[in-house]
Amino acid sequence: MKKIGLLPRIILAIALGVVLGSIAPESVIRVLATFNGLFGNFLSFAIPLIIIAFIAPGIGVMGRGAGKVLGLTTGLAYGSTIVAGLVAFTSATLLFPSILQNQASQAFDDPENALLSGFFEVEMAPMMGVMTALLLAFVLGIGVSTLKSNHLLNILEEFRTIIQKLIEKIIIPLLPLHILGIFANMTQGGQVSSILSVFLKVFIMIIALHLLYLMFQYTVAGALNKRSPFTMIKTMIPAYFTALGTQSSASTIPVTLDRTKKSGVRGRIADFCVPLLATVHLSGSTITLVSCAMAVMLIQGQSAGISDILPFILMLGITMIAAPGVPGGAVMASLGLLESMLGFTGAMTSLMLALYLAQDSFGTACNVTGDGAISAMVDKLTEDSAEEKTA
Repeated sequence: MKKIGLLPRIILAIALGVVLGSIAPESVIRVLATFNGLFGNFLSFAIPLIIIAFIAPGIGVMGRGAGKVLGLTTGLAYGSTIVAGLVAFTSATLLFPSILQNQASQAFDDPENALLSGFFEVEMAPMMGVMTALLLAFVLGIGVSTLKSNHLLNILEEFRTIIQKLIEKIIIPLLPLHILGIFANMTQGGQVSSILSVFLKVFIMIIALHLLYLMFQYTVAGALNKRSPFTMIKTMIPAYFTALGTQSSASTIPVTLDRTKKSGVRGRIADFCVPLLATVHLSGSTITLVSCAMAVMLIQGQSAGISDILPFILMLGITMIAAPGVPGGAVMASLGLLESMLGFTGAMTSLMLALYLAQDSFGTACNVTGDGAISAMVDKLTEDSAEEKTA
């Protein structure tokens, strides 16, 4: 299974879940439900640790930087991420009520009548609440950025490495089995047809939003640099497809860097911007997360306005900083916000994981392709200062 990418594993898990839910006896579904209960509880335990591991060292490193290029790159990346989230929210608000009409999953309101429970449950209480973890991460990150010593920063970065290993070696490999159990249980509960219909419609909308947003980014970058946005996008296509295969912004850096330079960005600007943007520019992931969250809330019979979503998007842009370069890193970093700010329950989180991970590679591809556009903007906006230094 390790030789198969995450996306094929997710699709295979959904298919097997539907088949098992249709033909397997109740005892088999309850075994899967038992695993889902244990995995879900462990995930709840890990969420505060993930928040601290991602945010604290990310803020610590970013806070120590100085200079116009760093500030400009980070500002443009964060702005792009926020705009992407607002575009996704607006599109979901306008389109979801019609394309997802009459598909609210009311059965989840009373899971004991719709879904089978496990044979037993083991409580795994988190060490702290989500909001406490967020506050602690900000305090540690800001504090580290003011220290001259690297001792605490090194400890936080090593802790992040531990949590990255936890995600890479345990959580991500077990997610397909978790999703298989979810869909097997939903199938026996008679819910799967409506859920799969939602998945397909949301998937198509998200891919369309990714492509439109990339066109917007390169239109702005092309206008600034007086280049054709279509030519710039064509140059970046290898980076897009590399990201589709690796599902990792970090793993795609060599290709992104090469294509960004070929698109006309100065070498020293590309060398600085591309590795940085791989961790701070997540417009594609934000479009996917916001769209998926809105879809899950709708099928649960809930809704969210701009006053609910805007704080979530603003925090999302910070929380995903330094999310690991592994498949699913962005959604793992966002789980705490989904629970604390949008009120996601365990069932909603499970659906969110399945829906997001089925589209994760496309979000990553949008991220890294957009990095080329942001780099081109930074290149143009710092051109005058570079000429002054040369003179």
